[in-house]
Amino acid sequence: MQTITVGNYISVQGTFVRHLPDGRIEVRVGDKVFAGNPVNRSTAA
Repeated sequence: MQTITVGNYISVQGTFVRHLPDGRIEVRVGDKVFAGNPVNRSTAA
């Protein structure tokens, strides 16, 4: 599972599809594919 941001206030979580040449990634949610910037994973303290 990967989380991406699509726009300023929308995030999407789905199954990783692929990396795009511009640094964004694609994730699949059901039958839809979304492209956006990956969200950095934070580590628990």
